[in-house]
Formats: sequence, C-alpha cells, structure tokens
Amino acid sequence: MSKRIISTPHAPAAIGTYSQAVAAANVVYMSGQIGLDPATMTMVDGFEAQTVRVFDNLKAVAEAAGGSLADAVKLNIYLTDLSNFAKVNEIMARYFEQPYPARAAVGVKELPRGALVEADAVLVLG
Repeated sequence: MSKRIISTPHAPAAIGTYSQAVAAANVVYMSGQIGLDPATMTMVDGFEAQTVRVFDNLKAVAEAAGGSLADAVKLNIYLTDLSNFAKVNEIMARYFEQPYPARAAVGVKELPRGALVEADAVLVLG
C-alpha cells in the first residue's frame, strides 16, 4: 500500500514534523488544525473565530485530498475549556450534516500556540 501526502496553501502550513494529511488507499488521516489563518499563520482571536477557522482549515485539507467534510468518519476535538462544548456543537452544525461522523471531545490543559480548540479527522473517500 502506498501513501500520498496531502498539502494545500488554503490551510496553515505544517509547523512541525508532520503533514497536513496522509492518504493510504481511500482513507485520509488529517492532522490536527488549530485556529491559524493560513495567509498570515497567526491565530485568530476568540473561541468562536478559532473554531470556525479550525473547521475551515479541515475543509480545505479535505478538499485538497479530493473529498469533503461529508467524507469524515471520525472527528476528535480538543478543548482547553469544556464549557465551550455547546458552542463547538453549534459551529460544527454549520459544517456537517447527518449522518454525523463519530466524535470525541477531550478537555486538555493547553494546545500549541495558545489555541483554545483543535480538531483532527479521518475521511473515507469513495
């Protein structure tokens, strides 16, 4: 089985030793996205803006892989404050329709670059 590296300028460039996503056969493993604006590589302000940016970034990577967020089968969300869980659900509803992907929401102490939220996903294409 070969793997294909997914990269797009419409999502933040990798800031470490990882790829934006890796496809193996028809499965795409998307790295975590935080609220970085891909044009400036700076963090957007506020929880809601960061969450929107996270899903916009994931959407861009999914499209670069030849799919969309509708192909997501698993989503992991990391929150520095679990009281924002309801807001995540509200924003997520703008990006996903039923049937929703499987999902985990995890409270964490901190995230890279002081982010308030991070999410990664697994897509199955085709």
